[in-house]
Order: sequence, then C-alpha cells, then structure tokens
Amino acid sequence: MVTSILSLALKSLRNRKVSIFLTVLSIAVSVSLLLGVERIRHEARTNFANTISGTDLIVGARTSPVQLLLSSVFGLGDATNNIRWESYQAIAGHPGVAWSIPISLGDSHAGYRVLGTTGAFFKHFRYGRDQALKMHTGDWFTAADGAVLGADVADKLGYRLGSAVVVAHGSGAVSFIRHDEHPFQVTGILSRTGTPVDRTLFAGLAGIDAIHAGMGPAHSQKHDPLAAPANKRHHEDHARDAHYAEHERELDQAAHANTHDHAGYEPATLTAFFIGLKSRSAALSVQRMVNEYADESLTAIMPAVALQQLWEIVGVVEKVLLAVSALVVVACLAGMLVAILSTLNERRREMAILRAVGARPMHVLALIVGEAALLTLMGVLLGIAIFYGMLTVAQPLILSWSGLLVSAAALSSQELLLIAIVCLAGVLIGLFPGYRIYRYSLADGMTVRT
Repeated sequence: MVTSILSLALKSLRNRKVSIFLTVLSIAVSVSLLLGVERIRHEARTNFANTISGTDLIVGARTSPVQLLLSSVFGLGDATNNIRWESYQAIAGHPGVAWSIPISLGDSHAGYRVLGTTGAFFKHFRYGRDQALKMHTGDWFTAADGAVLGADVADKLGYRLGSAVVVAHGSGAVSFIRHDEHPFQVTGILSRTGTPVDRTLFAGLAGIDAIHAGMGPAHSQKHDPLAAPANKRHHEDHARDAHYAEHERELDQAAHANTHDHAGYEPATLTAFFIGLKSRSAALSVQRMVNEYADESLTAIMPAVALQQLWEIVGVVEKVLLAVSALVVVACLAGMLVAILSTLNERRREMAILRAVGARPMHVLALIVGEAALLTLMGVLLGIAIFYGMLTVAQPLILSWSGLLVSAAALSSQELLLIAIVCLAGVLIGLFPGYRIYRYSLADGMTVRT
C-alpha cells in the first residue's frame, strides 16, 4: 500500500511540474543556505579556538583580558602600554617558566601588522592541535634586517625571498611615517596556518628598535607633517636627541650580530610576551604572581579562558545568522504549504474518485503527506548538492578573503540533525492539507461548486 501511495504521489507531482519545481528549488536554496551558515559557523569557531595553543599565559600591561588577547594574538587594537624589559626578564626567569616569547607591536606594512620577536616565536609558538609553524620557503631571519612573512602577506603583496620591505609606524594601512632608511629583507615565508600568523610580518627585536632609533623631532617633522606639534611638546629636550643618536649607534652594532634569536639583544620595552610553563598546574599561581607584580602593573591571561570570553561576545553574530537561515527554511516550507493548499480545491474531484474506487480516508491523507515528504526530500537532496557545489567554488575565495579554510568534508552530526529537522517539518506541514482532504466527503468531491 505504501508503494502504491508513493506511486500516486509521484504521478500527481508530475502533473504540476512547474509549481513543484519552483517549490523544490526554493527548499533547496534554503537548505543550502542553512548548511552553508552552519559549516562556516563551525569552521569559524574551530579556527577561532585554534588560533593559539600550547601557550599557558600571555603577559602585557594592565588591561582587560579580551583587549590583551585581541592586541597580542589577533592584531586588533593597540596595547594600553608597554612593559619594561626588566619585568620581562624577571618573570621569564621564574623557576616554573619553561620558555617565553617576547613580542613588540606598533608598526605595519601595507595594512598588515609587523611583529618584532626572536627565534623563540618560530620555535615555541603553536596553533591548532599543538601544530608548530613551518617554513614554506626560506628560513627564519638570522640578522637584524631580516623578515619572515605570513602566507597571506606574501600572496597578496607578491613578495618573494630577497624582497625589500619598508615598514611604517602605526597600525593603519596608510601612514605618514615610513622607515625607508631601514628596509627589511625577506628571508622566509611561512606555510599557511589559517590564523592571524598568515597576516603578519615578523622581524627581529633589534631590527624593530633600529628603525625607531632615529625618530627624533627632525625625523618626525620630515616624514609626518601632522607630528610637528606633538614633537614640539614631547621632544624639546636636546639631550633626548643625543640619547636617540647614541641608541642608534648601539643598535647598528647589534644589527651585525648574526644569531638565530638575537638572545643577546635587550630592548628597552616590549608590548607583551607569551609564556610556556614546565607544569600547567602552576598556571594559576604564576598568573597570580604576575598580576600582583610589585614593580609594574601587569596582566597575565590564560589564552583558552580569554578566547572563551571573547567568543561569548562575538558568538552572538553566528547565532543570529543561524536563526536567519532557519527562518528562511521555515518560509520556504510555508510556501510549500501554500502551494499544496492552493491546489486542494482543484483536486477534490481527484480525491473523490480515489475514494469511489476504494481508497480509505487515511489513504488520501497519506497521499498528501507523502507528496509533502517527497517535495521536502527532493529539496533537501538538491540543497545538499548545491551546498557542495557552492563550497567547491567559494572555498578558495573564502580562504583568500578571510583566511578561513572551510572544509568540504562529509556532513557532520549537527548538519545531519538540521536536515532531519527540515524533513520532519516537511512531513508535519503536510498533515494540515491532508487533514483538509480527509474531511472532504465523497458527495462534496463529486459535486464541485462553481
């Protein structure tokens, strides 16, 4: 009986090809949109959580945990203040600290942030599931004028090994203060990570300080027409110019030191630093020690905790997108309901004939519900096909635009659950017009009113 009902439903659907095609297409588009949003939401959350791993603490000047995470890891916003090198040495020398990565921020190149650090970054930084950084080509910088590029920086700007890179002061895409007198030379390009590392240019701490060493009043007025009033207030002391000159001579000497991580160089300040502990059970005690550090106001955060706090803020957007997609599916299913209801009056004679040849009211009900189920199933299958087709086309575009790698893997359990909900909703929607048909009497069906 089930087979015969499905056969009748298919024949009935073939008689209404145009309206059925449009209904199936609308369901397919809505399902593909729902799956697309769910896949991007899942990949974005996974990519977000895997931005940094293996780092137990991030230390910076006193600020909020989210602000410190954004500035030091994601390159968004600016640090509230710098921290003294002596403070870094004292904390990095704690018996429980296994390794540390100093970083210095505040410069950019063509809109990409420049991160000053040492070889410890390439050695200890981890992302994803404890994945280490890898070189796509070249090697980590071994001189003060060397630079390593993230994958996006190299691809978008077309740089290769040996390319000269001039950085600018500030984090904007446009800057009046360009350090043309201290260009960096590209020594390596990192493999793609899907994290902010791809959008970062790495240089040595000695090189970063070298480009700022000559930034006295004359330099600022020459390169930044808007900086003259500020420099007049802050650099009136001629002794400070002498200090800049002396500091530049020291940095020029340091630039000739060809060591892998410039361990002998000591800058005056840092923006922040990452810490790896010998035992993760000591994270809370070391964090409390840093937050209570007497010589300077510092903040230590656990990246995993701060990432969760940040996701609670930005995660509202993903929920809104998912809700909008669900509403689109509901609207399309409602359109299917309207399409079925609009044909009921025309099909009353058809249903009366079925009743006359022996079909029971439940058979007529099952026929309408079966049609709704078939429409929903065809829409879902077509929607899955559209989803993977669009994913194949859009995957490289999304990767180049946002750095987010959207996997084309098989449907996840969450996605299968959404599809099951859509199919169930389609069956339930078919119950209403089925019940209307169920209540039509044989005489009412044979005598259609005009």
